[in-house]
Amino acid sequence: MKIHISNKDFIKNVEDVSIFLKAEITFDIPKNKSYLFYDKDGLSYIKDASFPRERLHVDFLKGKLAWRIKRSQHEGKLKKALGKPKRTLSIFDATAGLLSDSMIFLSLGHKVVALEQSKIIYSLVNDALDRAGNKISYLKNLTFINEDSIAFYKKNYENFDVIYLDPMYPIIKKNTKKTGNIEHIKKILEYEELKKEDSEIIEEFLKCKFKKIILKRPLKSKKTYSNINYQVKGKTTKFDIYL
Repeated sequence: MKIHISNKDFIKNVEDVSIFLKAEITFDIPKNKSYLFYDKDGLSYIKDASFPRERLHVDFLKGKLAWRIKRSQHEGKLKKALGKPKRTLSIFDATAGLLSDSMIFLSLGHKVVALEQSKIIYSLVNDALDRAGNKISYLKNLTFINEDSIAFYKKNYENFDVIYLDPMYPIIKKNTKKTGNIEHIKKILEYEELKKEDSEIIEEFLKCKFKKIILKRPLKSKKTYSNINYQVKGKTTKFDIYL
């Protein structure tokens, strides 16, 4: 993996990422391979050098995610899945990904420990968190960790009220625009050889001690586990609740 920069002034901005990922910093655009790119907007991942405009970039201050965060009170189904807590919840996001739902939990006043095993995805999100800086006050209630979530949870399970699981949705060929981020993420996971199946992760957490698990799935996905306590259904998504 290489980190392409077009301006030498950006070298300091990517030095830590370069060390963390053991990635080479280069001024030359990599040919026919995936790579990281850093410019004035921050860090991005490009899965194919032939299509540099198709990139994965995380931003909590503008774009679709920022708009969703600002309207967190409208996240009715997600709020219903959490229930009506009379206190701040401690939420364990075991499949953090791009941190989108965790940001909603934080904006609703809860505390979140989010785990992401991929070093590349972690770096992309961490860069977005650094850019958000002091502009989002509730980020102080977030702990973001690059580690295997099962191993971490087993050592710290007593600290959490909720386990949140959001496995990747399957790629829908008829609607590639909406699945663009998923394609990038799958490419990253293949590169890093992180091959643990979603079903394996879910089953491992269901065997753990827990107070509550919220499992997010596509609405039309088949029912796999029979011990669901209740469900919260939206137009395209459902939340399976385990108590």
